Amino acid sequence: MTTSTTASDAPTEPRLDLDAYLARVGWSGERRPTVAVLRALTTAHVTSIPFENLDPLLGSAPSLALPDLEAKMVRGRRGGYCYEHNTLLAAALKALGFRVTGLLARVRVGARGSLRPRTHMLLLVEVPGERLSYAADVGFGSIGGLLEAVPLVTGVEFHAGPRRHRFVREPHSGLEDLWVLQAFLGGEWEDQYAFTREPAERPDYEVANWHVATHPRSPFRHTLHAQRIAGDRHLALAGRTLTETYDDGTGKQRELVDDAELVAVLTADFGIEPPESLLSLPS
Repeated sequence: MTTSTTASDAPTEPRLDLDAYLARVGWSGERRPTVAVLRALTTAHVTSIPFENLDPLLGSAPSLALPDLEAKMVRGRRGGYCYEHNTLLAAALKALGFRVTGLLARVRVGARGSLRPRTHMLLLVEVPGERLSYAADVGFGSIGGLLEAVPLVTGVEFHAGPRRHRFVREPHSGLEDLWVLQAFLGGEWEDQYAFTREPAERPDYEVANWHVATHPRSPFRHTLHAQRIAGDRHLALAGRTLTETYDDGTGKQRELVDDAELVAVLTADFGIEPPESLLSLPS
């Protein structure tokens, strides 16, 4: 016996509370799928919701279900890492009328030539009426990350605030050459990550999310990482080392003395309300 499924029987994707999301990122502009809206909204997101890995540090892979992301990052005072940020952004962009494709990249920061798995999520966005596709990424969690969506083209240098980026192509044995995102840091261009336009689907992200959150050698399992853009400075917390980098290139670094100061900094400077179980972790 065979059965058929009608459209009404198919599972429906939960809908994003767009009003709540836009309020969270402080966006009150027009709600149309234009290049200007795409750029402004990605900037609003990346400057409003912090990057953090508290869930993996506490021993669990964060849920990528939209209702859970809303509860944590929209209605709660928490952030997340790439899968959470870009899944949430993708839902918002789709609600506004953009066409969004998820991609997976190999992170090159700190790789020293080693080949890493494809574990970083970013988005390829199509804008109605525009010839070019745009790369959007609000979850890289690094000073080399994008501040706004940029066209996926080579031969162009992109400026957003103090940050400079470009894409270069690199020979690859696959169906197309690699796209490599580079950031201008310390007076030279540095690779951030490399990817192709092969679409990634939700099961791919679920597997990558589980791997990054639970693998014994994953840095997210052992060290607290938090990042936030606050006015004219970029804040980065690695363990108890707090680094502040200003738009003019100057910066400072200090060690947080104890758990109380760590919680105070996460709360006041990063806008994160850490769970109480964070304090039970070894220093």
